[in-house]
Amino acid sequence: MISQRARYAFKAMVALARVQGGKGLQIKELATQEQLPRKFLEQILLALKSAGYISSRRGRDGGYNLLKPADLIYIGPMLRAIDGPIAPLPCLSRTAYKRCDDCKTESKCEVRLAFAKAYGDYLSALETTSLAQVLYQSDGLLPPN
Repeated sequence: MISQRARYAFKAMVALARVQGGKGLQIKELATQEQLPRKFLEQILLALKSAGYISSRRGRDGGYNLLKPADLIYIGPMLRAIDGPIAPLPCLSRTAYKRCDDCKTESKCEVRLAFAKAYGDYLSALETTSLAQVLYQSDGLLPPN
């Protein structure tokens, strides 16, 4: 299950992807439009900025913008930037691997075997689904390849 922080980050990124013509969204607009708590949103946007997903400009015409086109932003890495490792077990994590304390042999571990295939499929979907594909689907269109 993803965290509330990740849900809000995802909503913010979708809203920023919908902005046309390079116009940024100010945090007040974004919080109101997506019904997100402003203080929490500020922390989330700072994390997204630090991870290289968005930029910000100050001033009357300022606001937040995506740094890359939505078709180059993939859900998996973005989720990791907000929530950290997304594996159900530390021994399956690609970014924070750690052998489980109670595991005698990884290759024969029933718990690992039970989750490995499902996690692989889940991870593959997250790594290959772009923000643009999500936008197309939510708008009832066929996603780009």
